[in-house]
Amino acid sequence: MMGKIKVKSNIVEIGGDEMTRIIWKMVKEKLLLPHLNMNLAYYDLHIARRDETSDRITTDAAEAIMRYGVGVKCATITPNEDRVREYGLKKPWKSPNATIREMLDGTVFRKPILVKNIRPSVSAWKKPITIGRHAYGDVYANTEMRITGTGKAEIVFTPDGGEPIRQMIKEFTGPGIIQGIHNTDGSIESFARACFAFACDQKIDLWFSAKDTISKTYDARFRDIFAAEYEKNWRAKFEEAGISYFFTLIDDAVARIMKSEGGMLWALKNYDGDVMSDMIASACGSLSMMTSVLVSPHGYFEYEAAHGTVQKHYYRHIKGEETSTNSMALIFAWSGCLKKRGELDGTPDVVTFADKLEEAARQTVEMGIMTGDLILVADKNPNNKKVDTEAFIDAVALRLQKKLKNG
Repeated sequence: MMGKIKVKSNIVEIGGDEMTRIIWKMVKEKLLLPHLNMNLAYYDLHIARRDETSDRITTDAAEAIMRYGVGVKCATITPNEDRVREYGLKKPWKSPNATIREMLDGTVFRKPILVKNIRPSVSAWKKPITIGRHAYGDVYANTEMRITGTGKAEIVFTPDGGEPIRQMIKEFTGPGIIQGIHNTDGSIESFARACFAFACDQKIDLWFSAKDTISKTYDARFRDIFAAEYEKNWRAKFEEAGISYFFTLIDDAVARIMKSEGGMLWALKNYDGDVMSDMIASACGSLSMMTSVLVSPHGYFEYEAAHGTVQKHYYRHIKGEETSTNSMALIFAWSGCLKKRGELDGTPDVVTFADKLEEAARQTVEMGIMTGDLILVADKNPNNKKVDTEAFIDAVALRLQKKLKNG
């Protein structure tokens, strides 16, 4: 190459934790920086940094995405009590993903990364299933309480200028637990619009599922908002595109998904989408074989790896032991971010680079060079070779160099 490709506008880079932090550095140094001239607005969301800033760094990162429009995020720790002790934290800080998603008011779209030599565990699936995950509220913004004895638990809403409205939750006769969750019409409406727009753009059917037979107010509100949005703004567009929308119970949707050939957008509430996207990714080879992008109705985009920080591999890494950790989701987080940045900036050479990076990563796996999670599920081939974390990235780098050289 005669020179580096210039990325015109700033990208917000959000650092993470543990093994994914190690891989993130390798991906940048071996796959990106040799070929790209980038302006990166860096925010370090390492758990120690979040603790040091009382989590202000997380809101700073979200505000930066609002300024620049496009961000890419490494996986981060959401600490429980064990993590508080391990890292000596002031408190168990909330999920940084939840904070960013709430501030950007976005919907998360997740799609499996398919390669020719790894067949989905569900034999009926012929096309990728995309998950549209609502990214606000529910258990990720909950209020919880440990009940230590007998008493009455109530849910209370006090309207501005009005009298409190109370409903009984439970008359406790002994210890227990309670949890309060919420959502807003505005956020659900943004979620519905994003899903209909995505399905229309991709020309794929849209399924939405919840449990309105049990949750006759909460889940039913999602159902009704989706139905109203479809009838008002999307029915004619869907009919013109030859695609369909329907709502069904989540248990029915799961049964249908297992017998379908795939190829649809499956819209789900926040926690449901979290679980089902992991199911889809795992069935397609690994939790690391999934793309993830947060799309905001305000024009912001945040790309990330949909998996965790790979804690066990990190402990082995710091002991000097070999690891074979899959970096595909991190690579595709960067490629997705670069493609969107290139599209918004009108710089097709950046988009082309991102496409070639994805091709190089896919083809490396298809050549039989892969990490331990994939070699267990790949088609049997004498050329298959399990490599360690860095060797896989090196193999992708070599293939990428050849693609860029050949034009």
